[in-house]
Amino acid sequence: MPPTSRPLRKLGFLTIGLFDEADPRRGHESTLEIIELGERLGFDSAWVRNRHLQYGISSPVAVLAAASQRTSRIELGTAVIPLGWENPLRLAEDLATVDLLSGGRLNPGVSVGPPMHYDRVKEALYAETADAEDFGYERARRLLDFVRGKPATDFSGIDGFEATRRQPHIEYSDDRVQPHSPGLGSRMWYGGGSLRSARWAGEHGMNFLTSSVVKAEGPEDGTDAGADFAEIQLSHIRAFRAHHPDGDDARVSQGLVVIPTDSATPAQRAKYEEYAAKRTPRTTAPQGPARLLFAPDLVGTSADIAERLHAHAAFREVDEVAFALPFTFEHEDYVQILTDLATRLGPALGRRSPAA
Repeated sequence: MPPTSRPLRKLGFLTIGLFDEADPRRGHESTLEIIELGERLGFDSAWVRNRHLQYGISSPVAVLAAASQRTSRIELGTAVIPLGWENPLRLAEDLATVDLLSGGRLNPGVSVGPPMHYDRVKEALYAETADAEDFGYERARRLLDFVRGKPATDFSGIDGFEATRRQPHIEYSDDRVQPHSPGLGSRMWYGGGSLRSARWAGEHGMNFLTSSVVKAEGPEDGTDAGADFAEIQLSHIRAFRAHHPDGDDARVSQGLVVIPTDSATPAQRAKYEEYAAKRTPRTTAPQGPARLLFAPDLVGTSADIAERLHAHAAFREVDEVAFALPFTFEHEDYVQILTDLATRLGPALGRRSPAA
C-alpha cells in the first residue's frame, strides 16, 4: 500500500438533504439530526448541497443557520452554492450573518455558470435582466470582495432620522456589507471540476473543493491525463496550488462517494452495492458534450476503501475530505455510514480524532 504524502487532517461529509414534498419539514429535520450526529462522532466538517426546484436543500445558508444553533464545534459548509441564482451582495450579508452566529465556523463553497435549464427558469429568476446577466467568474469575484470587506458603495456616514438613534461619539460606516465577519474571507471555497476553475480559485486566494466529477480536458487545456479520473483531478489540485499565494499549503478538500460497510446489515450492503453498480457505467468514459468524467463510488470495508484511497493519485495530495453521502438512502443508512466513516475509515486513513 503506497503511503499518503499528506496525513488526513480533516474528516468531513456532504449531504443533499432530500425531503418528501408532502412533508418537507421531516427531511430538513433529518438533515439537522445528521449534522448533530456528525459533531458527536467527531467529524471536522459537515457540508450541504444546493438544489433549486427539486426535493433537496434550496436554502443552504438558512439550514446552516439552524445547524449553527444545534452544534458548537463542527465546521459548516456549502458544496456548493451556484451563484447564477444569487445576488452577490445579498448573499454576502447572509453568509456573514450566519458565520457570526456560528462563531466563525462557516465554510461557504460557491461555483459560477448559468443556472441549469436556464431557458426554462430565466423568466422567473431574472424577468427584466435575463439576457444581461453575467454568470462568469466576475460574479464570484464580486462576492469575494463583499465578504472580504471591500466597499460596496461610496456612501458612509449617517442619514436622516437614523442620526437620532445613534450615539454621537461612534463613527458609523455604511460603505461595506454589514455585518462584516473578519475571518470569513479566508474560508471561501470554489467548487471546480476544470483546470481553468482550479487556476482561477488559486489566483483569487480561495480554497478549492474537488468532487467526484471532473472535465476530461485535452492536451490543449494543459493536461494529457486522458480519461483517468485520478490523474485529471491531480492536475487540477497542482494547478490550483501553483497559482495560490500559499502554494503547497493552500487548502484542498476532496469529495468522493465513499460507503463503508463494516457495520452494515446484509440488506444494507446489498443496497449499497446495487447503487454503486448502477452508477459504474458512467465512470468508464467521459459523458456528454462537456466530457464530464465521474469517479467510481467506493463501497466496501474501511480497510478496503483505505487501500483504494491510498492508491488514488489525487487523494495522496490532500489532507481534507468531505465524503459524499449517496442521495437516495434512508436516515438509518446515513447513521451507519457516518459511524463507520468516523470510527473505522478515519483511523484507517491515519486521522486522529479531535480532542474532546
